[in-house]
Order: sequence, then C-alpha cells, then structure tokens
Amino acid sequence: MGRRGPVSTEKTVDTGAVVVRPRAVVFAVVPAGRGDPGEDEALSEIKDLLRSAEIEWAADVIQHRETPDRRSYLGKGKMLELKAAIGRTQATVAVCEDDLSPGQVAAVLDAVDADVLDRTELILTVFSKHAHSLEGTLQVHLAQLEYELTRMRGKGLVMSRLGAGVDMRGPGETKLEVDRRVVRRRIQTLRRRIDQMARTRRTQRARRLRTGVPLIALAGYTNAGKSTLLNALTNAEVSVCDRLFETLDPTSRSFRYHDRDYVLTDTVGFIRKLPHQLVDAFASTLEETTLADVVLVVADAALEAAEIAARERTVAEVLDMIGSTAPRILVFNKIDEVDEGKMARLRALYPEAEFIAAAEGIGLDALQARLGRFFDKALRPVRLLFPYTEAGEMHRLRGVASDVHEEHTVDGIVFEARLPAAEAGRYARFRLAAAPHGDRGTAAGEGDDD
Repeated sequence: MGRRGPVSTEKTVDTGAVVVRPRAVVFAVVPAGRGDPGEDEALSEIKDLLRSAEIEWAADVIQHRETPDRRSYLGKGKMLELKAAIGRTQATVAVCEDDLSPGQVAAVLDAVDADVLDRTELILTVFSKHAHSLEGTLQVHLAQLEYELTRMRGKGLVMSRLGAGVDMRGPGETKLEVDRRVVRRRIQTLRRRIDQMARTRRTQRARRLRTGVPLIALAGYTNAGKSTLLNALTNAEVSVCDRLFETLDPTSRSFRYHDRDYVLTDTVGFIRKLPHQLVDAFASTLEETTLADVVLVVADAALEAAEIAARERTVAEVLDMIGSTAPRILVFNKIDEVDEGKMARLRALYPEAEFIAAAEGIGLDALQARLGRFFDKALRPVRLLFPYTEAGEMHRLRGVASDVHEEHTVDGIVFEARLPAAEAGRYARFRLAAAPHGDRGTAAGEGDDD
C-alpha cells in the first residue's frame, strides 16, 4: 500500500482518557473554474470520509490545474506547500482527494514526513471500521488485497537484478513474485468463502421469490438515510449514525401494507468515484438491487441542487455498472430540513419523486401507497374455492394477496383477491368464475379469468 506504515486511527495518549486522533492534511488537484459539483463539495466529501475514519482534518492544499502531474500529482511549489502544512499542523498523514499511482505515492512520500493515503485507501479504511458481519469483513479484506495487488512493486536495491539475460533475477524480484502469489492465493480463498455465502443468500432469495412477495431494494448515496427509512417502514433496529458507510451489510426486513407483505433490503451506499475493488468485492451484496422488483433511490433533499444532480448521476452509473434494470423510484429524504421555497423547486424539478422525512415519519403513507399501486399493476383478480380440507393452501396466499375477501360456504371457502400472475396460475385448480369486487354473487363455473 502507499504508506510508510499502517495508519492507526485509534492512537490514544494517556492524558486523562483523552483520545488523540491522527491529523491529516488533504491535498487535491481541482480544475480552475470547475462548477459541478464544485471545489467545496469535493473537499466536503473527503472531509466526511476522514470523520468516518476517525481522522481529524487539519488543513488542505489545493492546486488549480486541468490534470495532476503524472509523476508527483502536485507541482513542485504545491508539494513544498504540502510539506509546510504538515509541519505547521503536526499532521501525521497526507490524504489525497484522488487515487494515486504507485509512482505518485512514492513522490509524495519522498517529499513529506507523513503517511500517505489516497481516496481508495481512505474509503477502505472506513469500510474496515464499519464491517461487522463475517461476510462484510471478508468483502472488505478482499477489496484491500485486490487494491494492494495493484500497488505491489519493488523499490531500491533490494529489487535490483543481479545480472542481465534470461532468468537472471535478483532476490528482491523473486520475493516480489512470491508476495504477489501469496496475495493472489488469499484472494482466491476469500472469493470462495464469499461465493459460498452468496449461494446461501441466493437460496433464501429464491425462496422469497417463489412465495411471490414483492422485493424492494434501497439504493443511494451514502448517508442519504436508507437505513433510517428501513427502520421507519419495518421497525428494524439498524444503526443510523450520521457518518459515511455506517451500514455495509445487506439487511432484509418485511413490512405489511393493505393485507400484503413486502420485503425491503438495505444495501451498501454509493459514493463519487467508488473504487472498482469495492464494487467487485461487494458484488454478491449488490445483487439485491439487480433482482429487486423496484429500487428506491434515496436522496438527501437538504443538499444544493447541483450536488443532488451530481449524486443522482453517480447512483445511476453504479446501478448501471452492476446491471440493475429494475424500475427506480426517486425518494427525497430529510424534507424536514428544507424550507418551502426549496421544496417547491425540488417538486418542480422532480415531479415523479416521493418526498419524506423518514426519521419523523413524514410522507411514509404516500410512499407505501405508491409502492402498493406499483405492485398492484401486476396482480390478477381471482376467485378460488378451497375445500375445508385444503384450507392450509389458502393461508399461504395471505402474504401475497391484495384486496382479500373470504366467504364460508357449504363446499368450502370462497377466496377472492388479487394475486401475482405466478400465484394465480399455481392455484388454477381451485379456480371459480372471475368476479369483480362488489359483484360476488356470480355463480361458480360461469366464465373464466384468463
């Protein structure tokens, strides 16, 4: 990795139980005059990442140029400014807003007396702190190893060749090859373990699919309030601390609305320039968004319009990257933090969106009604007659049926409802004549509901 040594975020000094966090100087190259999402937004995001990694921001060094220096990222003057800022603030780490090449990391390390983290390493640090389940921990470890593999390179005399010609390799080069082979072997082992867990989740998901219960996935920018919405709809108790990537493990919970069950799954949040290693490592987790019937894209209504648009593009890009083709409903959260003027502008810009304040329970009824209407489009009206000896079959439909009406007769229970097409076909042997609600006097056998 691109450091002198591991960056500890839990350094404690014995000063009356006061925890002294590492201090960081942020450095970045920003094109002059950039307006979307802007310099302030770019730096605010990296500072939020620092806060989530429990690293204290000390200062920042910004260079305005179109592209970073290929060798050292910063120009000579800004590199000296970075060194001075680290000395002045007594920072222990320099954090880059972008990803750095191995050569750029080496150049910055040579210029400053501090550890160096690029954007991907910082995000991986945050992920490692917030991974609690075994699968989440393995996925983070996999992403770290894949990142490390791309950064492994020889340095100095240790890696020099002893001579020229075929198979004339130095001891350092041989050690590098051994190290790479060890890392690749560990990556393969982790992939196998994660695949085993993914197969178990697919089996559980297939069981839900067979029951016909609607599947809803939550997606969106990190810290937009997905977990808060999950808790509000399902009475779950997922952690909702105000920091980036608080929730990494997919959490599925059910809720009931108008006699019908729904399964809601919270997924890992997205971020601008999300490292490919993380997308790859969390592929099995992100599968939930590819198999859902609908994706609720949760956005933070309190942000500026340009930042909302930029984050919406980021979420769309990641969903497209992982192959999610399900319909998407944009849900603006935190409307209790927005004044009436901004709300009017948001409603004008996004007329198809839903507006909620999940923490306060505002707008949840309208959102559930929207979901109910969405799934009702795929329902078919049925009229079934279940003999009393097979009443258990009827009870299995309660979680997937809508607008249920039951009538006990001499021959059995007449069950009228709206069912998913697959369930309607599965219970065809119990079918009576189709009858719209409110006209339940139709005799059995008159007509068909095909």
